Amino acid sequence: MTQESDLGIKAMEKVSIGLRAKTARAIAVVMAGPVDAPRVLKRKELFLADPRAPATSYPYHEVMELPWAQAQIAVQETLKLIEVIATTALTNLAREIEADGLKIGRVGIVGAGDRDLDKLGSAHIRAHAAEGVWFRRVLELATEACGLPKRTFDERRLNETAAVELRHSTTELATMLTDLGSSVGRPWRADEKAAAVAAWLALSSKERRKR
Repeated sequence: MTQESDLGIKAMEKVSIGLRAKTARAIAVVMAGPVDAPRVLKRKELFLADPRAPATSYPYHEVMELPWAQAQIAVQETLKLIEVIATTALTNLAREIEADGLKIGRVGIVGAGDRDLDKLGSAHIRAHAAEGVWFRRVLELATEACGLPKRTFDERRLNETAAVELRHSTTELATMLTDLGSSVGRPWRADEKAAAVAAWLALSSKERRKR
């Protein structure tokens, strides 16, 4: 007899994780299929900084008074610490999911896209931009450290990508995302919705490979 988990899905069913990168944190949404009728199983906030080490929250702000070339060297120790924190946070989430009798198929990550930081003249703007890129990048590194397949999405093109791959208009997607949120309750803001879209696209990728 097939056992059912308390989440209402089959034990050992594959799920996807969507991660919305933010400064010093990430919004995680865990989703199960099928892709044409996905379900949100879990929503959680992951902390990517250590409150005992304030520099981990705004690493590039700590060095923004330095020339950019020197700042990139000076920040490395802090970035390595953030990477450890992020990997631990994602490892713990993966263990929670697996403890529910589920398997993680793929991770979808959405955040700031890569950009040429050398061209930004303002040190303060550059610090913000560098942190946006880094906190997305550190989620990629954490996913790789956990041995999980991943896809990354530029936040500026997420809705466009979703409309094409999921074959729904942006209006339809907005309605469907609102409905998905009703199953898990608040908060269900733009960040949670973006994480859900990333999870949905990761789920879609998994299903396409099976066909």
